[in-house]
Amino acid sequence: MNAGPADAALLASHATRIEALALQLGLEFDPVDFELVPNSFLAEIAIYGLPVRMRHWSFGVRYIHQLMQRKMGHSHIFEVMFPGDPCHAYLAQDNTLAENTLVTAHVLGHADFARRNALFARFGAMTGKRILEDSAARAQRIDAAWHTHGQDKVEAVLDAALALEQHVDIHGELYRLPYAPATVPAPGKTITGPFSARYRQLPGEHEPPAALPDRPLTPPYPEYDLLWFIAQYAPELEDWERDIFLAVREESFYFYPVFACQIMNEGWASYWHARLLREADFLPPQLYLAALKSHSDVVRPHAGERQAALTINPYHLGFAIWEQIIAQHGLDRARRICRDDDDFSFVRNHLDAPLADSLGLFVHESRHDGETRLASRDLHAIREAILAPKYHYGAPCIAATLLNDDGSLVLRHDHQRDGRGLALEQAEQVLGYITRVWRRPVTLHTADFRGTPRVLQGKSDGIASRGAAPLPR
Repeated sequence: MNAGPADAALLASHATRIEALALQLGLEFDPVDFELVPNSFLAEIAIYGLPVRMRHWSFGVRYIHQLMQRKMGHSHIFEVMFPGDPCHAYLAQDNTLAENTLVTAHVLGHADFARRNALFARFGAMTGKRILEDSAARAQRIDAAWHTHGQDKVEAVLDAALALEQHVDIHGELYRLPYAPATVPAPGKTITGPFSARYRQLPGEHEPPAALPDRPLTPPYPEYDLLWFIAQYAPELEDWERDIFLAVREESFYFYPVFACQIMNEGWASYWHARLLREADFLPPQLYLAALKSHSDVVRPHAGERQAALTINPYHLGFAIWEQIIAQHGLDRARRICRDDDDFSFVRNHLDAPLADSLGLFVHESRHDGETRLASRDLHAIREAILAPKYHYGAPCIAATLLNDDGSLVLRHDHQRDGRGLALEQAEQVLGYITRVWRRPVTLHTADFRGTPRVLQGKSDGIASRGAAPLPR
């Protein structure tokens, strides 16, 4: 049954009582604004990442992919929640009353997690707690640039900025200053006196010139925050173009805790929606049973009835780990873990061998001929396979290493740290985007999927070409 006016009134009543129960059970959260929206709008929010965001063709591609996934039964979006003060939660109008009741409890779990977790607190302090309003203001500025400078120019900048949206320094600060300028060495001590003065007046004698400082390298160290570096040092970037790079960078800082804590966050919200519904004795039994069925669908480990999933369901894994922690150590310990951990420490410290066995976890490998086979049941291998996509914000480790006197730029891919090379065709496309906005030659030193060193050359027309790397001397 889809939500109608009567269901909306019942949902509001249930939400009020569930929120009171959550506070009674010790959840802490900023106020949450709930809004029922059409499924199509919810899908757009999920794809764009925000209700109002800069427009770009890549979001349309993602939307079509998401639509196909939904039609094939591989994806269902129940809600989208944005931490802040207040938090904003969007629920689908097409959800049943039972589903939206569960979602309400789930959102309160998310809000509690965002309030407690140190990573959310740190990045929230940098980006502020009014992300929806800020992103809408940024979108307006970029729309104004569309009208002033034209679609082609603005889209070229967005192509580069959004292609690099995960290339930020997650260990640094959102607001940072340019590199310190070179300083002139202090002159040596001058000996004074009548003899020294007469000596300096002799023909051919004069004060030695001040020592010129060596030109420091730019950047002074490998710079992994490519969005910041391009915004600061691109030779011909205009102010409105720099604004786009910094806007994408700020939104990337906002999204990072959601990315880095996905397993913890979804598991925590799933634990609390299950517990809140279980203790909400005011819910009609039929609604509770229907909500319990939705809970089972959310945290199930498998892609189908009997088909083993080859990807991790973060709801299922996080829920199982939190249940074990709370059963063995209690809620106080769980709340300290919620405060201090991210997915890396959470999985490494709390996914143990018995739990991995009970969840049927294993590492698989896919061959080029399409065959997939079990590779390992080793606990360390399982943990690292789960965490591998999360390193460096899920992006390759690429740093700006040298800005030459002629304005050309050298980028280097640390493929040994990544443990893999780049897909060269995709890398060439991104390098072309970068070169269009850099407006000078850009060189990327990388490796292909076999680990063979490669050099990609981006020219001022935005076209990238490849070649083999020269042998080291």
